[in-house]
Amino acid sequence: MYPSITPPRQVKIGDAATFAGTTPRAIRHYHEIGLLPEPERGGDGRRRYGYDDMIRLLWIRKMAEAGIGLDDMRAAFDEARDIEEILSRLEEALAAQEAAIKRRRAAVQRLQAVGSPLGLLSELVTDRLSHLPPGALRPSDVEALLVTERIFGPLGAAIQASVFIVLATHPDLRAEQDCLDAAEAALDDGVEPDDPRVEELAVQRCTQQLALEQAIEAAGLDTAEEKLFEIYDADLKGEEDTQMSASTATTKMPYDFSPARMRCMELTAQLLADAHSADS
Repeated sequence: MYPSITPPRQVKIGDAATFAGTTPRAIRHYHEIGLLPEPERGGDGRRRYGYDDMIRLLWIRKMAEAGIGLDDMRAAFDEARDIEEILSRLEEALAAQEAAIKRRRAAVQRLQAVGSPLGLLSELVTDRLSHLPPGALRPSDVEALLVTERIFGPLGAAIQASVFIVLATHPDLRAEQDCLDAAEAALDDGVEPDDPRVEELAVQRCTQQLALEQAIEAAGLDTAEEKLFEIYDADLKGEEDTQMSASTATTKMPYDFSPARMRCMELTAQLLADAHSADS
C-alpha cells in the first residue's frame, strides 16, 4: 500500500526555510557567500530545493547551532581546512565566551549583594569597600572609582579605594576635602592661572593629601594595597583589555576645568612630588 501523503520532489524556498528552521533571507545569504549552492529555478523563475539541498541546509543549521562560523562552514564543506583546526578554534572561542559570561554573572551578583552601582565595579574594588556602611560612599566617590578603573584597571581603582575608605571613616578629613573641592571649583574661567589663590590652594591641597596618606598608613590600608598585587591573578587581569593609557584618557574624558584649576592641579602634583622626594 502506498502512503496517502506523497512528499514533493522539490520545494520552494519558503518551505525549505520552514523545514530547516531558518528564514528565506538567511538561505539567500548562504547562496550569496557560496555556502549553499544555488539550485536551478523552475518554470516560474523560482528556486526549487531538492533532497541534497535540504541535507546541506540542515547541516548548516546544525553547525550554526554549534557556533561554527560561516567561513569555517564553507571550508569544512570544501575540505579545504582540517576540521580539527576549525574545532580547536571554536573551542577557544567558546572558552572566551564562557569566561565573559562568568565575569558578567559575577558583576550581577555583586550588584545584587551591594545594592548600588558600586557593585558594577570589579570584585577587587567592591571587596575593599564592602565593610563600609550603606551611604558611607558618595556618588562622586563611586564615579571617581569608575573613571579610575577605566583608565588604570581594577588594580588602580582598588588602590584608590583607600582614599575613600579614609574619607568615609574620618569626618574631619572629609569636611576639609569638601572645603578644598569647593574652593577649587571656584577657580573658574574668570580666575587667572597666576592668581595667588591658585598657589595657596595648591599648598592646602598638598597638605590635605599628605594627611590622607598618613591616615591610610595609620589604618594599615597601605599594607592591604601591597597584598592587592599578590591577589591580582590571571582571572582578574582578563579585565585589563578594557583600560586605556592615561595619556589617551586625558584627551577623551571631559572635565571642563578652567586654566586656573588645571594650574592648581599641576602645582599640587609638583608639591607632592617634592614632599615625597624629601621623605625618601
